[in-house]
Amino acid sequence: MKLLSAILLTLLAFSSQAATITVYNQGQKVQPNVVVWLQAKTPISVPRKPEEMFTMGQKDRQFTPHILVVEQNGQVDFPNADSIMHHVYSFSKSKSFELKLYREQPQAPITFEQTGVVELGCNIHDWMLGYIVVVDSPYYGITDEQGQVTLDVPVGEYTLNSWHEGFADISSIESKAVSIVSEALRYQLKQPLIPRVAIGVDEFDDY
Repeated sequence: MKLLSAILLTLLAFSSQAATITVYNQGQKVQPNVVVWLQAKTPISVPRKPEEMFTMGQKDRQFTPHILVVEQNGQVDFPNADSIMHHVYSFSKSKSFELKLYREQPQAPITFEQTGVVELGCNIHDWMLGYIVVVDSPYYGITDEQGQVTLDVPVGEYTLNSWHEGFADISSIESKAVSIVSEALRYQLKQPLIPRVAIGVDEFDDY
């Protein structure tokens, strides 16, 4: 009987649950474009993923995607699809780097060793803004227009982390203890979001 109980507990620990997390803002409305990731309270054995190369491109004088989530120690390429040069940089605490004026493909990808939020800019086109969120978990995603993200995770206790570019402190991360035991989970952001001013690139056709 003890052996059977141990087997059942082991199976429960490794049974996966497709958990849909819905994020709301302080106005009780669903919030898109929130980065969400789950950290297990106890270590979980996760099969090693094949090495993945992430891409943060530049097209039409914008970063694409606007927000990229990568696992810690992930490598990111910064291809330039525009006919003009870009000068990509970051002064963020988590990762400071500079890719001086270049076209097409930089010589080597950038490795992101530390977790945190990395804010990107272009030294030529001041309106260009992008973010790389580096997480130490394989369970992550970005909420869609319905404020939802679905993560396939083992049943258990987790820390739910969230980040949005509208946080007053762009490097701040919200965290909350949660239990993954059902298919649906609701989370409300603790802080108001500051609207970001969108600048049309047509205003800068000359460069």
